[in-house]
Amino acid sequence: MIITLASAKGCVGKTTSAIHIAAILAADVPTLLIDGDPNRSSLKWSDRGSLPFKTVELMAAAMHSRNYYHLVFDTPARPNSEDLAALVEGCELLAIPTTPDILSIEATLETVAILEDLGCHHYKILLTIVPPGRKTGQQTKEALEGYSMFSRHIRRYAAYEKAALEGVLVKDAKDRNAGIAWSDYERLGKELMS
Repeated sequence: MIITLASAKGCVGKTTSAIHIAAILAADVPTLLIDGDPNRSSLKWSDRGSLPFKTVELMAAAMHSRNYYHLVFDTPARPNSEDLAALVEGCELLAIPTTPDILSIEATLETVAILEDLGCHHYKILLTIVPPGRKTGQQTKEALEGYSMFSRHIRRYAAYEKAALEGVLVKDAKDRNAGIAWSDYERLGKELMS
């Protein structure tokens, strides 16, 4: 499976989601995370610690990709319509992370409009950085009703910041909510694989 993560806005959990989706997929078969973001956030996360899959930069992907069953692409934020057209053609699933604030939702809906103009039907919106214990996630899902969305959302926990700092998956971070945060991606993984 080739999964690409793209977002119309920065700071919406794109890299965090790419890393954790790659980890879920790597539990069963070899998975490669390709970092195409100029910030190289996935590579830096990987370099700080240990992840259960290989991470390479975009320019090295051709050499490595033939050895992996799943490919996960972390892309630059704010792709233009030409970039989106190329991303659509190059993946089986385009995941679009968005946070539950109105600015992110509006940017995501603009992206979705471009995707629909391109005839793309293999995208799904992933709601991320949802404050735990509130109805924000459900309210945002209702606001996005009618659009292709993952049924699960990813809650916001400080454990993600610790995981990035330590270079590990959130489940391995030294934080009391690490297991709860990981469970969000486990549920997302089940949805991806079904």
